[in-house]
Amino acid sequence: MTKLGKIGVGGNNPVRIMGILNTSPESFYKKSIKITKIHVKNTVKLMENEGADFIDVGGMSTAPYLSTIISEKVESKRILDAIKIIQNMTNLPISVDTCRAKVAKDALECGVEIINDISGLKYDPKMQKVVSEFTPSLILCAYNSKTVSGNIVDVTKNLLRESLKLAKKSNISSEKIVLDPAVGFFRKTGEGHFFTKIKSNWIDRDLSIIKNLKSIKQNHPILISVSNKSFLGHILGKENSNDRLFGSIAAETISVINGADIIRTHNVEATKDAITIASKFSK
Repeated sequence: MTKLGKIGVGGNNPVRIMGILNTSPESFYKKSIKITKIHVKNTVKLMENEGADFIDVGGMSTAPYLSTIISEKVESKRILDAIKIIQNMTNLPISVDTCRAKVAKDALECGVEIINDISGLKYDPKMQKVVSEFTPSLILCAYNSKTVSGNIVDVTKNLLRESLKLAKKSNISSEKIVLDPAVGFFRKTGEGHFFTKIKSNWIDRDLSIIKNLKSIKQNHPILISVSNKSFLGHILGKENSNDRLFGSIAAETISVINGADIIRTHNVEATKDAITIASKFSK
């Protein structure tokens, strides 16, 4: 059975919820940004009360359409400050959203159990050594630093297979791995460093991925993160990310029906209700 930290995921487990806590002022969804101690405490307590199973802490925005690179030192400080607050108020497992080895190492030394690497261990060559040393649970995203082409579902599956091989080389048990097909991170063009270039329409790509989650699983639980993302804004004609709640809930519901095991979200309470109903149709 797969576990993220101490929590069972996939299989006969209920669909889990990962609440997003951003400590990066440059993040695309401004409502999710929590910088002060009281903001972090209040947000984490609220997410726990609303039904979150994990807290995912990010210290640097990786939105493909933003140029948001910051130093590892700043990213680490933001994340570590939040981790210490969270650990003092809840036993929920903490996931750290980073693809940089030094940041991951700092977090793991602080007792974090899960690394959420949007590059699937491919961005920082030192990341494999870090995860090999600490053997955390991993969330591996589909990623390539070069342009990809071909059937987008097959491409995504192949990219995830590459990351699974890297994890195996790093002595990570397959029962500690969750896959993320990286909705929102395949683009024709962008400003950031953390997206995969494709020649096809990126909105069609994301929709195709959500339709085909069962075939992407490859015997691993699937995490989906669609909350407030720009493909929803394009479809709905809503440029402001604050206006995408209903679209997010619809996409999350469909994702669960199509096989998602974990939903990573900014909107824990609404997502909890939606997946409780969607789960009744997904078996």
